[in-house]
Amino acid sequence: MNFLTDPLQFDFFVRALLAVSLVSVLCALVGAWVVLRGLSYIGDAMSHAVLPGIVGAFLSGGSLLLGALVAAVLTALGIGVVGQRSGLKQDSAIGIVFVGMFALGIVMLSRVPTFTSDLSHFLIGNPLGVTTADLWGALVVTLVVGTVLYAVQKELLLASFDPTEARAVGLPVRRLESLLLILIGLVVVLTVQLVGTTLSVSLLITSSATARLLARSLPRMIALAAALGIVGGVVGLYLSYYLDTATGATIVLVNTAVFLLVLLFRRKE
Repeated sequence: MNFLTDPLQFDFFVRALLAVSLVSVLCALVGAWVVLRGLSYIGDAMSHAVLPGIVGAFLSGGSLLLGALVAAVLTALGIGVVGQRSGLKQDSAIGIVFVGMFALGIVMLSRVPTFTSDLSHFLIGNPLGVTTADLWGALVVTLVVGTVLYAVQKELLLASFDPTEARAVGLPVRRLESLLLILIGLVVVLTVQLVGTTLSVSLLITSSATARLLARSLPRMIALAAALGIVGGVVGLYLSYYLDTATGATIVLVNTAVFLLVLLFRRKE
């Protein structure tokens, strides 16, 4: 029992457990849509496309998180516009907008060499450095994202997998797609700041992909992805504590191992 209870005497470890659990639920809410629609590239793309927003906020003395959120929304809307007007597949639209935004951020960053440490802290994240305010913020965003997705779930399903029928019954397909991209961007920005890019993408993609192998309905997939993320986070945190390894990377390896085990032992259909 000491193995389980000893780390809990440290407040930072308890906060890290809560943070990983909240982030797992948050990522599962949008991760299921990301996997089902084949948008796995968007997590990493979004985490880099927000760079100009972060640099701009730094230059103006504003909130880095707010700057990143603004850039994420603009990126999401840009992806929607490029995809709709060009007729290109969504992964191509993501690549075009992501590269353009990231390049803009690099150009802005080249003018502020002293900003490197602030940027590294924002992008790398640190689950063990999460504050109580961070936890409350994550809880609020989780409730907002969950409520919005629940309210438009049926419409979003139809618009995602049968857009022709969706347009025929009068659904605003483009707006629904933009809404989904904005929600993904919001989740990516928050989770990247809390736990870093690598763990954020792992929770967004790997846990949801594992759940996709085991579940056949969207609600079950979301619930299972959240549960897998929480279990992987808890196991990874304990392993990193006792092995003295990088926390985020250890959790990612646990999530990857679970995916490989499920892939290996599940029955082929």
